[in-house]
Amino acid sequence: MDKDNQSTKYEYLAEDPNVKVMPIMLSLIIGAFFAILNETLLNIALSTLMDEFGISVTTVQWMATGFLLVMGVVTPASAVLLQWFSTRQLFLGTMVIFSIGTAICAAAPTFPVLLAGRLIQAIGTGLLIPIIFNVFLLIFPPARRGKVMGFVGLVIMFAPAIGPTLSGVIVDHLGWRFLFITVIPFALFSIAFAYKYLINVSEVTKPKIDVLSLIFSTVGFGGIVFGFSSAGEGESGFLNPVVFVPIVSGVVALIFFSIRQFKLEDPLLNLRVFRFPMYSHAIILFLIIIMAMFSSEIILPMYMQGPLGVTPATAGLILLPGAILNGLMSPVMGHLFDKFGPRLLLIPASAVLCGTMFMMSRLDMNTPIWMIIVGYILLMLSVSAMMMPAETNGLNQLPKHLYPHGTAVMTTLQPVAGAVGVSVFISIMSARQNSYLTHAADPGNPVTISESMVAGVELVYFIAFVLAIVAFIMALFVYRAQPTELEDLPSKSK
Repeated sequence: MDKDNQSTKYEYLAEDPNVKVMPIMLSLIIGAFFAILNETLLNIALSTLMDEFGISVTTVQWMATGFLLVMGVVTPASAVLLQWFSTRQLFLGTMVIFSIGTAICAAAPTFPVLLAGRLIQAIGTGLLIPIIFNVFLLIFPPARRGKVMGFVGLVIMFAPAIGPTLSGVIVDHLGWRFLFITVIPFALFSIAFAYKYLINVSEVTKPKIDVLSLIFSTVGFGGIVFGFSSAGEGESGFLNPVVFVPIVSGVVALIFFSIRQFKLEDPLLNLRVFRFPMYSHAIILFLIIIMAMFSSEIILPMYMQGPLGVTPATAGLILLPGAILNGLMSPVMGHLFDKFGPRLLLIPASAVLCGTMFMMSRLDMNTPIWMIIVGYILLMLSVSAMMMPAETNGLNQLPKHLYPHGTAVMTTLQPVAGAVGVSVFISIMSARQNSYLTHAADPGNPVTISESMVAGVELVYFIAFVLAIVAFIMALFVYRAQPTELEDLPSKSK
């Protein structure tokens, strides 16, 4: 049978005994793991690249900023691409693009070539996650999706967790080029595996592509990601035109983009997904969780290396248990979601998140390391019990024809939330530090830089605590969602 025109009498492929679902899952997850691993694999090698190519910090940061920027631009288009190409065509094409970018990076003679390869990688990474979410939604019925989405969560969280540790080993013993060379065989294996086992699970309808929507989307999401990612550069922060202009332009473009989507018969990104309450509920929770995670993943290492005086390697090891547990517990939380529904997970997990954020807001100059380890483990366990179950519950409420749009919206918001979260939290911390140094200093007992940083960290975590309270209140109103149609808006079900 033609794998690009696979058909079945069953509503979901997982119910068809003639379809081998496990190879399909493996082909997708292998590709996703190494694409997502690649996001953090390079972070620890930025100083090495500066020495290798003789470039500045601002220039080398484009390896991270440019990656997020391209992801923010290409991901919204995934909803249309999923309807223009078969599952096999799109996944194989995406992995080929990612592999080409990886090969260019491995052989790059100059930094511009390396950056070009990195941006090509970002195209593949930005399209992979929406493809995987959409395929799993189409393969598995709602009652079985939690555990499956938990495995996706394992990949999404575990790969970035081991990225810095693995990167340090590779850079120290083999050199930075092997960060890319090591990935290539696995990417090629994923392509070969998918070519043999992956079948088409989506309907190819080839809707009309609105060019103006693509322009608005590119300017909107690209401007916001670029602006917030650039906010940490220079002393003027958000008042810098390089920061201010892209953000304002991005917001205006997104307003026009949103208005246009409701007027089109075939929107680039169907924002009618927000008419489903559990989906909107999931999006808000998702953004809060991302903010809570970034308040720890970005600010906590700075606090440990500053006031506590630990080394970068030690700081990474302190955070590693929590990150690994988060990934390993995702399938378990997914299974519990299938069995008991979202309330049993979201309510206690959001309560734990509140307690953890409050505990972190009491950090000081003498906080013991074990408390940070325990706090970060509790944070990441609560995240694993909230993020994928909330996302799965929200996507479950959408009708099938909105799956590509629902997954595209969620995946698009991830780099946007990441860029905004990093910028806002660092800006808040810096402003609090400067204010503390200026106004809280006693001439007879001057405040040190470390003490001012502690004050900034405390404020960041207090804001994260307030966000966690919002998440807890929202968790009280969650219910198990069932698939519906637009003309039959959701009603509450047990």
